[in-house]
Amino acid sequence: MPHTTAPVHYRVQLHDLHAHLYRITLTIAQPSAQQRVSLPVWIPGSYLVREFAKNLHGLHASQGEKSIAVQQLSKHQWQVACQTEHPLELTYEVSAYDTSVRTAWLDQRRGFFNGTSLLLRVHGQEAQAHRLQIQPCAQVPHWQLATGLTAIAVDEQSFGTYAADNYDELVDCPVEMGDFWSGTFTACGVPHRLVVAGAPASFDGQRLLQDTQKICEAEINFWGVAPHSRYVFMLNVTHDGYGGLEHCNSTALICSRPDLPRIGTEKASDGYIQLLGLISHEYFHTWNVKRLRPAELVPYNYDQENYTQLLWFFEGFTSYYDDLLLRRAGLIDSTAYLKLITKTLNQVQQTPGRQVQSVAQSSFDAWVKYYRQDENTANATVSYYTKGALVAMCLDLKLRQEGSTTLDDTMRALWQRCQGGAMTEADVLAVLQEQTGRSWHEELQEWVHGTQELPLQALLSSHGVRADIDKPAPAQALGLRVQETHSVIIKQVLRGGLAEQAGMMAGDEWYGIELPGAEAPPAWRLTKLEELDMYTARGTLHITALVARDRQLLRLPLSLPAAVTDAPASNFQLSITDAAALDRWLAL
Repeated sequence: MPHTTAPVHYRVQLHDLHAHLYRITLTIAQPSAQQRVSLPVWIPGSYLVREFAKNLHGLHASQGEKSIAVQQLSKHQWQVACQTEHPLELTYEVSAYDTSVRTAWLDQRRGFFNGTSLLLRVHGQEAQAHRLQIQPCAQVPHWQLATGLTAIAVDEQSFGTYAADNYDELVDCPVEMGDFWSGTFTACGVPHRLVVAGAPASFDGQRLLQDTQKICEAEINFWGVAPHSRYVFMLNVTHDGYGGLEHCNSTALICSRPDLPRIGTEKASDGYIQLLGLISHEYFHTWNVKRLRPAELVPYNYDQENYTQLLWFFEGFTSYYDDLLLRRAGLIDSTAYLKLITKTLNQVQQTPGRQVQSVAQSSFDAWVKYYRQDENTANATVSYYTKGALVAMCLDLKLRQEGSTTLDDTMRALWQRCQGGAMTEADVLAVLQEQTGRSWHEELQEWVHGTQELPLQALLSSHGVRADIDKPAPAQALGLRVQETHSVIIKQVLRGGLAEQAGMMAGDEWYGIELPGAEAPPAWRLTKLEELDMYTARGTLHITALVARDRQLLRLPLSLPAAVTDAPASNFQLSITDAAALDRWLAL
């Protein structure tokens, strides 16, 4: 049994790269007589019970040379009856097939894991010092390792032993392994590291480093404090991926290869701007959700759902500031920023569920709705990310309009009031009252707990931006969300739209149309909805849609929109009317 100076010690081996297996040895120096251990069922920042224990197998317990029976108590919890005066050793394996930022991955090209997927929690000793030893693998001797954990004894490639003050810190620091690209920079005196796995030869690493540095400096200056002494960005580049998960002093990110900046290309692509927005979003979480966080999530309960109505603030307000801080950092101009706002605005306006579910309810229901989207999601729910961002924008513009303060000041005041810790909605109201001398209860009731339309057009207009209703795309005009390949696959039918009135449903394959007015009506094959304009004469209001449902061909009478206003949701286009007023808002 290995010697360890920590009460709780883990040894992680890259056991079989081709079988995608980690092998973990957990040593508990002073176990309890009925020692319980468990694997979390969720990972903070991703509000869904993901059942990580489904990937754990072969759990074995021993003390010295003696094997001990392990009793399983539930889907993710075990108990061992043992002697308290001798160390207890548990060994097990974990399958790692998930390329996302939430779980674990292992193959001959790359290794990655979150502690919530690999490291059993020792009940009763969560507050004790923990050690994590990660052994190098002889099959891939060139691999490097990156993590936010504190190194105790590591080799030149950073494999070795790391320390955590407690279990929370241990599982909050993901580990990246492989033959990755690596670069460093300093932002406001804080050292940062950026590692990128899977990048092609055209990748412009220096540009990404410089732009990320600008983001970090803008956000540290925004908050006025850097609560971390070092930070690690871990970016995994895939053929087609996007996402991120925040941690106290690191973040795990995923993007598609075309989103990376390329050597010799000056103009930032939309994909690259999206990547910078993701970096900005996850870094902003360093303050807003990892430290300042819902009181219901202090402490984390790893055994079950942790309900809160505040994700509209912690995810939504972060979504507001991620793009705004790109503008303040000089990485995009005002036109590009308005383009991003337009996208968010239309995502909300084109979701009928905004009139059904409040953004506070959306936060609470994240565990069963947001992460489990289906054909009816758009009709029954609203995103706490996008609508929360619009709530933040409305609040910011309203505060600026009244002239006493800004949302920037409110965020910093909340950090001070809550001491970078647990926060409630009452804290938000109290800070707003202190800053403005009036109650904001009515606004939060309407914008956060109600389903009324937000006063976006009026507030934008008062800050130099006009919101006009533009011609909707064909799918939007019909009330559809589709996938266009060799035919039109209907993914969602929006409530109140013309497609719903025609009897279309999710899963239908729309092959073509028949036109009216002839004994043998002409019929046309469709591959994209934009072809409707080509096959129908101006003024045509009724056609027959030819669809397949469960292999049965159906003829559905479909009305076409007579005007822009017939669309079930507005398609806004933003334009600048007063550049000086806009600049005051963006704090240039």
